[in-house]
Amino acid sequence: MSDWRENRIQAAQRGENPMVMVELRSGFACIGDTQFLEGYCVLLPKREVFSLNDFTLAERSQFLTDMSLIGDALLSVTDSLRINYDILGNTDNYLHAHIFPRYLSEAPDRLKKPIWLYEAYHWSDENYAYDERKHGNLRSKITAYLKDYQ
Repeated sequence: MSDWRENRIQAAQRGENPMVMVELRSGFACIGDTQFLEGYCVLLPKREVFSLNDFTLAERSQFLTDMSLIGDALLSVTDSLRINYDILGNTDNYLHAHIFPRYLSEAPDRLKKPIWLYEAYHWSDENYAYDERKHGNLRSKITAYLKDYQ
């Protein structure tokens, strides 16, 4: 059996991606592997595509709507100031959307910059890794909010 990280979308389709919180119309709402900004989420599409442009217009609209619903959930259940959305597909070669809550507790100069300017260790340091004991309650709140929109 392969590691679910090798293909997060297929693992989600099989019910084997432990980061999936809820299935939305366009994809799977997942809690992020790293939580240096608590509540960070990822939206994976239900099928593997490489770009938003690979979707029909209706699919694009639904994906972007679902992405914004995750942002609504984060605004509702955290004390975040705003939400940053990012669709890149450079490192992981499939469409996915990053949804980052931004907080007043961040350094003021950092708060004005893209999330990707955080030092690389934020993505790999075990202190920031998703941990059910530390982040499970927030994950449950995000999940409950999103389930109300199904």
